[in-house]
Amino acid sequence: MTRTRLKWLIGGIVLLLVCALIARTLIAKRQARAAAAQPAKVTQSYDLAATDVVVATQQELVRTLAVSGGLKAVNSAFIKAKVAGEVKSLTVREGDAVKAGQELGQLDTSELALRVSQAEQNAASSRAQLDIARRALENNRALVAQGFISPTGLETSVSNEAAARANYGAAQAAVDLARKSLADARLVAPISGTVSQRLVQVGERVSIDTRLIEVVDLSRIELEAAVPAEDVAEVRVGQTARLEIDGYSEPVEATVARINPSTQAGTRAVMVYLSMKPHPGLRQGLFAKGSIELQRRNALVVPAGVVRVDQARPYVMAIVDGRIAHKPVTTGARGEARLNGARESVVEVTEGIAAGTQLLRSTVGLLRDGSPVTLTGAPAPSAPATPASAAAAR
Repeated sequence: MTRTRLKWLIGGIVLLLVCALIARTLIAKRQARAAAAQPAKVTQSYDLAATDVVVATQQELVRTLAVSGGLKAVNSAFIKAKVAGEVKSLTVREGDAVKAGQELGQLDTSELALRVSQAEQNAASSRAQLDIARRALENNRALVAQGFISPTGLETSVSNEAAARANYGAAQAAVDLARKSLADARLVAPISGTVSQRLVQVGERVSIDTRLIEVVDLSRIELEAAVPAEDVAEVRVGQTARLEIDGYSEPVEATVARINPSTQAGTRAVMVYLSMKPHPGLRQGLFAKGSIELQRRNALVVPAGVVRVDQARPYVMAIVDGRIAHKPVTTGARGEARLNGARESVVEVTEGIAAGTQLLRSTVGLLRDGSPVTLTGAPAPSAPATPASAAAAR
């Protein structure tokens, strides 16, 4: 019995071993079939053109302050009615050139001429009364010397003569005033320039101080720009600026001429006035925008769009050994510089990358960190150039 049980035990163990071996073989084959059924994981490679890549370069960065506003003539004047009356004539219209002292129109002088005549008649009457008082005074002085009248009578004659003299002086002043009013009926250009507004028409009756004509001198144009109070401390008289004006393809040079010592009510902004060089076609009221150059210094710059801010810390997508590497960076001042011959808005990078690093432009979408890329054509180096003015970093 013992040998029989031992045989059965050995046979069972052998059977179990055979079953285990068969099961292991079946599991290995099943795993192999499952692995073969799954598609192989392929790592995608992205093709980049040379225009998709820019090289970080060390350049002279111009820190600037953005400004905008309307153009205004330095010298302008309104011709107003100095006397009340009807507009008799106007010889100019908008766009006509005028010279200082030129007569531009006339108010009706009929009433003014009558007033001059009335004042002259009153002055003549006062002069006659003065002559009478003088003769009476001379006669009374002779009579006092002869003892025919008392000194009190002489004093009365002196007073009468003084009163007549004062009345004559007042009448003569009235004549001068009437004549001035008559002369003021002439509308004369106070400055040389161009008529920008004709505010009345012939036949209208106007009151004193009514605006009739505006004349502007376009030989001197300036930009009036409102600068925030926190930025105006860096603005200095004499700083240069580049302005883009509506309707002009080329920027116009300007210089800070004056800074208003007071702030504007409500906005607390400070008005800064930028004088512009004479330029054909400049007009008062045109809108201009540009920037004032505040400081120049060398810095490592990249296009502003290269720095991405969709994560907690700004970063750039650099190309390192044919793969994309997300590199956190620390940025500084903003400005504008010439990259590959074109003016672009740039930002200073103080930490995170070195000069010569190839970076993806903002035109390229977001790529995963570590994605392989293939560059078709080498990107042109960003040669240092004289930077242009730009918007200020705030």
